[in-house]
Amino acid sequence: MQTILGAGGPIADELARELHRNFTTDIRLVSRRPRQVNGTDELVAADLMDPASTERAVAGSSIAYLTVGLPMDSALWEERFPVMMKNVIDACKAHDTKLVFFDNTYMYPGTPAPQTESTGFAPGGRKGRVRAEIVTMLLEEMAAGTIEALIGRAPEFYGPGKTKSWSNMLVFDRIRAGKRPLVPVSATTKRSLIWTPDASRALALLGNTPDAYGQTWHLPIDENRQTYRQLIGIASAITGRRIGFTVLPLWVFRLGSRFNPMLAEAAELLPRYRGDNVFDTAKFAARFPDFAVTRYEEGIRAILTEPADQAR
Repeated sequence: MQTILGAGGPIADELARELHRNFTTDIRLVSRRPRQVNGTDELVAADLMDPASTERAVAGSSIAYLTVGLPMDSALWEERFPVMMKNVIDACKAHDTKLVFFDNTYMYPGTPAPQTESTGFAPGGRKGRVRAEIVTMLLEEMAAGTIEALIGRAPEFYGPGKTKSWSNMLVFDRIRAGKRPLVPVSATTKRSLIWTPDASRALALLGNTPDAYGQTWHLPIDENRQTYRQLIGIASAITGRRIGFTVLPLWVFRLGSRFNPMLAEAAELLPRYRGDNVFDTAKFAARFPDFAVTRYEEGIRAILTEPADQAR
């Protein structure tokens, strides 16, 4: 049994598909209100804030994937993520279950320096500090040998379906809708974006690779990093129309944050857009040289040609 804790999002859904395609049909999906992705999925309703509920959800699993997400709310993150991580670690230890944790880069310093798996944590805000706390909690258990686990870390998303990110919402979704894209902060700094199905495929592969455990892995991206100007140029070539764009400088977001709580919550991440974002995935590429990474041209074409009903 392989179990996905935090089912229902784009990463978890594609992870369930990939596991079913290539690794096992014995899959359990866990969330408050889980829904089947594959026809054979076992559904378990559970609250990861509750230790007993979490333990029941994990029981009988050889591998558990922690992919749970929360709304962009710092107070909610501080309240829930550490409790969830502790409950999941305790449940995995109790049932001798391997743990695969899907992580982000919020705890990294927001500088143009290349980010590798050994980059030190230097969070620039509350959400980054929470991520550093829960990752450190897991790393300490791994170092102590109390749990067999690995960390798969991803930069900003772009992708099909319900993928949520600045790049999707402000740029690609607007292009698909025939609207002028809005570029956050800078159109000339290089971005590291991960195609969400690639992140899920890589998680499934890592989880089913015994020697991947005990380590942190940067999940694979197209390392031919592009600026937003270049990405919009790719979209122009695909659509056959010239696409202009508007750059939203930092002060616009800061002004908007006075009235929009979501913008206020994003404030700690926006300075990262001022410089290049260099997320290094050489370790994964060396270990899994045959993994087919989706190129930006392929990903952007898939987004722009996706049927409207699938994108909602």
